[in-house]
Amino acid sequence: MKRTLKLTLLGLIAVLLIMVAMTSDLRQVLQNSLVWIEAQGAWGPFAFILLYILATVFFLPGSILTLGAGALFGVAFGSLYVSIASTLGATGAFLIGRHLARDWVASKVGQKRTFKAIDDAVRRGGWRIVGLTRLSPIFPFNTLNYAFGLTSVSLREYVVASWIGMMPGTILYVYVGALAGSLATMGTAPRNRTTAEWIMYVVGLIATLAITAYITRSARASLSRQVGEDV
Repeated sequence: MKRTLKLTLLGLIAVLLIMVAMTSDLRQVLQNSLVWIEAQGAWGPFAFILLYILATVFFLPGSILTLGAGALFGVAFGSLYVSIASTLGATGAFLIGRHLARDWVASKVGQKRTFKAIDDAVRRGGWRIVGLTRLSPIFPFNTLNYAFGLTSVSLREYVVASWIGMMPGTILYVYVGALAGSLATMGTAPRNRTTAEWIMYVVGLIATLAITAYITRSARASLSRQVGEDV
């Protein structure tokens, strides 16, 4: 029964990945999905979180959705929804990598020098390494979710460290999306704002960028010491 369930889930994943690969313009598909979510009213946040989880598991670009969260829900609620969704999605991928597709993930990343360095560091530093990799932009988010399933880090430590580590980047991207004001203007010139609004947004964006850059730089330096120069 367990083997049948595993094969069924892997089959569904393969079909969805093929469907994704056949889609010529993923960006447009995600943007259309955001427009549909906007029309769902009170159910919009739930639909957004579900979409984000699926995007994370199936290697779709989460940055578009994170920017869209800012345009749809504003900075505060957008950051909250993305934080919940990205953590749940990362956890789902972690569990798939650990239990359902361990051999496949190992064949893709197990022999890479960077992963071996991270794996060794996780044995020594545990959750701290997970948090540091989340803060450093040099690591591919979606791939790392699966790769951590092969390491010795516990599920609880992985979830907490990922949630905290992803927060600065989440707030930054949501903030940028919120500047657009709406999905229609996302990626184009923002809507008209008063001078006071522009001052508030620009000062806030500069502060967010500065804090994120400082945290990222510190995390990368610390991670280099922990993992080694191969990263």
